[in-house]
Amino acid sequence: MAVRARSMMLAAAILAATGQSAIAAECGNTGSGFEQWKQDFAQQAAAQGVGNKGLSALAGASYAKATINADRNQKSFKLSFEAFMQKRGASAIISKGKQMKRNNAALFANLERRYGVPAGPLVAIWGMETGFGGYMGKQNTISAITTLAYDCRRPDYFKPHAIAALKLVDKGSLSTSSVGAMHGEVGHTQFLPGNVLRYGVDGDGDGRVDLRNKADALASTANFLRGHGWQPGAGYQPGQPNFAAIQGWNAASVYQRAIAVIGAEIDGR
Repeated sequence: MAVRARSMMLAAAILAATGQSAIAAECGNTGSGFEQWKQDFAQQAAAQGVGNKGLSALAGASYAKATINADRNQKSFKLSFEAFMQKRGASAIISKGKQMKRNNAALFANLERRYGVPAGPLVAIWGMETGFGGYMGKQNTISAITTLAYDCRRPDYFKPHAIAALKLVDKGSLSTSSVGAMHGEVGHTQFLPGNVLRYGVDGDGDGRVDLRNKADALASTANFLRGHGWQPGAGYQPGQPNFAAIQGWNAASVYQRAIAVIGAEIDGR
């Protein structure tokens, strides 16, 4: 029996076992409809190639109220640039970032040769996202991303990432116990699951893509920027060619500018 056929049968079995209708609400603003929604989403996931492990992970996902609370309270992106930089501890990121650049000089030199991206913006992203790997989050990844796919605020944005997360479970890159940030991001530089599938690369040559490994995470980040039009040797400040690639990393203008400014300080530009 083909893998997809088995997956479709598993999705149907989940529906039958729970006694839920295959017709579920497209989204919800509370957790009351989440279990029913999962049954419908399981069929969509199976149709898009998610296998048995991924479907089982979906069945075990819980409504992540903490993720919804975090999604509704992203107040720092509404600050002025100066206030945002202070709140994020930009001066500390720059100071530690210069040290991290020196300590990982061979890695960053290799990444620049391979992707054309200098250390500065990569270190800035690394520091901004997780404090250089110091805190990568503790929210269950599958529950977080499926909750956001169900939530009515941005379901069309998060559904592809939820499908990707389930496929990563099939591949063994994620598990039902994987944890990360509140919005389902994982690893040193906080990739959403869809970006792991598209841009994730093996940075240390061990044959695996593991974004909790700094070499893989930084190589994947450089690959992401290159995939968003990064031009080797061009500037990355606002108005310069590579700022558009930085804009692809985060939609908030204060965040984009912070990466550029912090990166320039680290690069000594």
